[in-house]
Amino acid sequence: MKITVFLFGMALWSAYAFGQDDFKEYDQRIDGTEITFKMVPIEGGIFTIGASKKDKNAETDELPRKQVELSSFWMGAFEVTHGEFLLFRDITRDLLPSGEMNDVVISRPSSPYEDPSKGLGDKDREPAVGMTQYSALSYCRWLYQRTGIFYRLPTELEWEYAAGAGMDEPYFFGKKKRKLKDYAWYSENSNGEFHEVGLKEPNPNGLYDIYGNVAEWCLDQYYPDFYSTIKENEKGPWGKPTALNPRSVRGGSFRDDALSCRTSNRERSIDKWKARDPQIPKSFWWNTDSEFVGFRLVRPLKQPTKEEAEAFFSSFLE
Repeated sequence: MKITVFLFGMALWSAYAFGQDDFKEYDQRIDGTEITFKMVPIEGGIFTIGASKKDKNAETDELPRKQVELSSFWMGAFEVTHGEFLLFRDITRDLLPSGEMNDVVISRPSSPYEDPSKGLGDKDREPAVGMTQYSALSYCRWLYQRTGIFYRLPTELEWEYAAGAGMDEPYFFGKKKRKLKDYAWYSENSNGEFHEVGLKEPNPNGLYDIYGNVAEWCLDQYYPDFYSTIKENEKGPWGKPTALNPRSVRGGSFRDDALSCRTSNRERSIDKWKARDPQIPKSFWWNTDSEFVGFRLVRPLKQPTKEEAEAFFSSFLE
């Protein structure tokens, strides 16, 4: 299968660039609310993708190892929370003083058929869960309309680069699985449920819950042979989606074992995540059976123009 590869943060985005003095951690307020989220800078560079040579648990879809180049970007310090995503679901948040809908915002998720968290929780600081990749990207588009800043999902390789933090080991802290409890909620310490974000230690890039808690949507289609299609030293490769499933998720979740939380481990969406949805067609917005999947934001250092941003969202959502 031939995989179409595009560039993100490179020549594709031709708009303004920030100076290095501006490339630092910041808190983003969602316009008209008191809710903020933290973004941390991830300096771009060349890194080796795929499983570490020291990783005896490497799977075929994590190989071969190759070098690629990524541009700088910001990544959310935390997974998008229930409180943040709830703003997107609440239509009253975008009503004008006249009571009419603001015509610059976009459609919202329909009501879920069932509680997407399966009763695990709805506290503001808990991760938002159960949404499809379509829904996560729609949130990004809504956020762009509210803030004027282009946010999206990370590509698989951006996620892997940020999570691994320059360590050629199965985990950013090395290869000893016993240390995972200090950084992640996973099957051995989660009590079968996700937890509020930020309760564990962050990785060296300042990313909390990058392993465990909830798995995180990426921008890519899942291709089992993806790494074999990438050219050595290629700039910003990603797997363009061509079908609804499978899409890529990374990081493992509260119900996964330590091996599933490895930096290079790759997971994919499956039809069973909608198993209990009786609707025809099934919901574009929600999965009935993926209470273990959420997402995290990325902001490219080089922002797209308004036209480029809309073209990007339209290509995925319309």
